[in-house]
Amino acid sequence: MDADVIVVGAGPTGLTLAGELRLGGAEVIVLDKLAEPTGQSRGLGFTARAMEVFDQRGLLPRFGQGETLEISPVGHFGGVQFDFTALEGAHFGARGIPQSQTEEVLARWAAEIGADIRRGWEVLDLDDGFLDGDHVEVTVRTPDGVRRLRAPYLVGCDGGRSTVRKLAGIDFPGTEATRAMFLADVTGLDLKPRHLGETLPNGMVMAAPLKEGVHRIIVCPHGAAARSADDTVTFEEVAKAWEHITGEDISGGGAEWVSFFSDATRQATDYRRGRVLLAGDAAHIHLPAGGQGLSTGVQDAVNLGWKLAAVVTGHASLALLDTYHAERHPVGRRLLMNTRAQGMVFLGGEQAEPLRRIITELAGYDTVRRHLAGIVSHLDVRYDIDEDAGAGHPLLGRRLGKHPLTGPGGETDTFRLLHAGRGVLLDLADNVRLRAAAAAWADRVDVVTATVSAADGAAVFAGAEAVLVRPDGHVAWTGAGTADGLDTALARWFGPAESTTATARKAS
Repeated sequence: MDADVIVVGAGPTGLTLAGELRLGGAEVIVLDKLAEPTGQSRGLGFTARAMEVFDQRGLLPRFGQGETLEISPVGHFGGVQFDFTALEGAHFGARGIPQSQTEEVLARWAAEIGADIRRGWEVLDLDDGFLDGDHVEVTVRTPDGVRRLRAPYLVGCDGGRSTVRKLAGIDFPGTEATRAMFLADVTGLDLKPRHLGETLPNGMVMAAPLKEGVHRIIVCPHGAAARSADDTVTFEEVAKAWEHITGEDISGGGAEWVSFFSDATRQATDYRRGRVLLAGDAAHIHLPAGGQGLSTGVQDAVNLGWKLAAVVTGHASLALLDTYHAERHPVGRRLLMNTRAQGMVFLGGEQAEPLRRIITELAGYDTVRRHLAGIVSHLDVRYDIDEDAGAGHPLLGRRLGKHPLTGPGGETDTFRLLHAGRGVLLDLADNVRLRAAAAAWADRVDVVTATVSAADGAAVFAGAEAVLVRPDGHVAWTGAGTADGLDTALARWFGPAESTTATARKAS
C-alpha cells in the first residue's frame, strides 16, 4: 500500500482531513491536479463553528489575533440582519480571510505533522475493487507520467464537479442552477461598503474592502440566466451588471480576479460507497451564504478524520465509519435547506418582499434570533447519541464550547485539551473510580481531572460531573457521580479496550 488513505483535493476540506488523519496515526497522501495553489481569495472567512474547530487544534492564532482577526457579532439570514449574540458564543464568524490564506495555513499544518501533499497529480480512473475488495486503486497522471496508487481508503474532497464521486458512481441529485451571479476582487475604485448586502430593484450587491486598494464585490442581477460551468466571465460583464443594479459606473477600475457562481443545489446520496468517501463540496453544493460551504466541509473533515484513522489503524470497526454518513448527511441536508431559503429571501426580488417582511418581524423575537443564529453559525448541530449515554443531558451530542478549566497543571480550557486530536474524558469531581474505568483506553483517550473556572461554564456542565468528548469536540457521554455507561460509550466511539485491541492485532 502507498498509504492508509488517499485524499483527492488540496482545498480546505482535503487539507483539514489530511491533518486529522495524521493526528489519528494514519499515513495519508493528498493529491491535487493543480501544480500550484490558485492564490485566489474565493471564500472570505468561515462560520463560528469552523473557528471553534480550528481553535480545537490550536490553529486559530495562525489566522491572526486581536484586530487582525475580524469577528462580527452582526450577521444576516437572507439579508435580514440581526445580532448573533442572541445565542451564547455565537457570531457571524471570521470575516475577510481569503481562502488562499486558509489553504496556506492548513497545508503548512498538515505537512508539519507528516501529510504527503502532491500537487500536479490528477486522478484519472478508479478500479471497481473499492466496492468489495480490501483496498482502492487509482490511476493518476503525474508530472512524471501515469502511475497507480493503492490504499485501503480514498476520500474525494475535489469539489462540486468531483471526479472521485463520478468514478465511484455516487448519485448527486438536486436542483439545477436558475441564475448566474458574479464576484470579483476589484481595484482602483472607491466603493461604498455594503458588508451584508443591499437589495435594489434590479438585484443585490455586496462590497467590502479586502486589502489596501482591493474590494470584494458580489453582484446578483435579477434575470441573469444560468451559465455553463465551463463558461468564463469578464470584468466588463461584472461592471455592466453592477451599473445595472446600482447605477454606479465601475468600468474605470480593474480586477485581480473575476468569477461567477449559481444557485445549483445538490447532495450526494451516499457519503460512503465501499472504500470511497466524500466530504465538502464533493458531497454537497449550494448557494454561497455566509461562508457556510467551506465551513461545512471543514466540519465534515473533522467528523471523518478521527473515525477513519481509528479504522485504518485497527482500533475501531466499520461501525464507527458508518456514523460519518449518519451524522453528516443530515447536516448537509439542513445546509441545503437554509441556503435555498436564504436565496429565496435575498434574491427573490419584489415577489419575495412579503416573505422578507415576515422574517424581519420574526427576527424581532429572541427565540427566532437564537434559532437563526444557530443555523448560520453551525453551533446548533447535534448528533444523535444514545440517550442512555447521558440521561438526556443538554450537552449530549452537541459541541462542547470553549470553557476555562483549572487542573493539576494549572489553567487550561476545553479546546486546548483537544489540540492532539484525541478523545478526552473530563473528570470534574476527582472521581478515582471513573478514571480507573477509562484506563484501558489510555492510548486513545486522555483523562483530565479539572474544575470549571467560570460561572458560565458551571451552568453548561450543571448535572454532569464527567463528560466524554470526542476528538471533533462533540459530547458522547455524561456522568453524574457514576461511571454507568462509560465503558459502552468508550467502546462505541474509540473501539475495544486496550488489552482486547492488542489481542486482536496479535491474532491478525
